Amino acid sequence: MLTHPTLDQLRALELDGMARAFVEFAATDETRDLAHAEWLALLLDRETADRDTKRFQTRMRAARLRHSQAVVEDVDYRTPRRLDKALFQQLTTSRWIAEHHNLLLTGPCGIGKSWLACALAQKACRDGHTVHYARVPRLFADLDLAHGDGRFPRLFRLQTKVDLLVLDDWGPDRLSPGQRRDLMEIVEDRHGRGSTLITSQLPVSAWHEIIGEPTVADAILDRLVHNAHRIALDGPSMRKLAADQANGVTATAAANGDAKPSKEAKK
Repeated sequence: MLTHPTLDQLRALELDGMARAFVEFAATDETRDLAHAEWLALLLDRETADRDTKRFQTRMRAARLRHSQAVVEDVDYRTPRRLDKALFQQLTTSRWIAEHHNLLLTGPCGIGKSWLACALAQKACRDGHTVHYARVPRLFADLDLAHGDGRFPRLFRLQTKVDLLVLDDWGPDRLSPGQRRDLMEIVEDRHGRGSTLITSQLPVSAWHEIIGEPTVADAILDRLVHNAHRIALDGPSMRKLAADQANGVTATAAANGDAKPSKEAKK
């Protein structure tokens, strides 16, 4: 049996998924009696899955999500925060990204806006879309420095060429003239070519004032809002609810004679 030469050829061709599957199948009784065509189909399936995983991992590294472990399957629909389940589940298909629509996600501090945004971004990576995440205050600071050190063209391309740009934590500070100009250029370049997801503690009705100059504000919001899905969350802080639940568990444990705090409470 030409096991070793075959493995060498597969690895030389960078068919690592097929090489690993070849070794596994050769050692498994259930696959030894398969026809050659069936063997080949299984090897190709494994190679395809292996390459899809590598591409997904590459997209996730490039995205740099704040909550890299957030996934849409873990979204809590039970906590009262006015999350439209039907709309959110529709968004998890990533069709809105393929159609170059935007998403505006607003609500008070601690309600879970960033986590939900990262969960949708992670699903977008799984669905084959390129993603970049940026906190708005840090992005504006980086763009300001980039104007002076020659990095602006590269940084600008990073914001404009991805399929989904996540701008997290916009507001409440009023934009400076330079920030308005940079945001206008990013929004204009992405309009009709990519999707933008913005999270903010401020309602969309307050964004015009935050941008500042009326003409520029009109232009920016026209490109962001007219084809955007909106989710306006409201309710208690998810962090506070989690802390209260942790304290409740600790209190129950203490009542049962266990004075040691739980691991969750220590965190």
